[in-house]
Amino acid sequence: MQEYDKHAFEPFAVTVDLAVFTVRDGALHVLLVERGQEPHAGRWALPGGFVLPDESAEAAAGRELAEETGIADVGRLHLEQVRTYSDPDRDPRMRVVSVAFAALVPDPPEVHGGGDAARAAWLPHSPAAYRPLAFDHDRILADAHDRVCAKLEYTGLATAFCAPEFTLGELRQVYEAVWGAELDPANFRRKVVGTAGLVEAVPGAARLTGGRGKPAALFRAGTASALHPPLLRPAPEGQPS
Repeated sequence: MQEYDKHAFEPFAVTVDLAVFTVRDGALHVLLVERGQEPHAGRWALPGGFVLPDESAEAAAGRELAEETGIADVGRLHLEQVRTYSDPDRDPRMRVVSVAFAALVPDPPEVHGGGDAARAAWLPHSPAAYRPLAFDHDRILADAHDRVCAKLEYTGLATAFCAPEFTLGELRQVYEAVWGAELDPANFRRKVVGTAGLVEAVPGAARLTGGRGKPAALFRAGTASALHPPLLRPAPEGQPS
């Protein structure tokens, strides 16, 4: 058997990139950093960086997020892989393969730049306002947003944007912010309550919501891993639903 020669292959680096979403003031926001070094110095980018030889991609994601934005409590995040990006020319420095993650934050902390990030900020998810992002991060951000939009239909992922106890109005606000669509409150309530395992009522708990009506009941995340039936997002205007 021919002996394996590790020097026969060109070395390449592995990085992680994070598309971190939250809902602020009823609108979807994404966490971006301003690059403080070349390449693409001064451009907005997703937080991320190189995976060290002794760590996993998940560990690198937590470390880079803490170094570049100050978010150290990764346990508060819902974190999942989106996909791997491996185009040969995606980074001008060398061949770099990136493992991309989507992360959801229910109560976004204030952030600050660190490491090779000049600053960090929560910005409204309005890509036209800060495009083009560095590297291929526009594509990664779009893919991550598409993943989150789809998973809101078939799983209880929306509750990851909420506090441990929330009203149905607050949950509806998550769907509206992520999907970019207005939902009928009564119809939304009927669908959520009728979907087994999506939410569970908190017995005897209620919260004043600022209106004149009675306090709104509180709910918490249910135990279902998949929703039956799914909560399908509204079709865009001009398309059949």
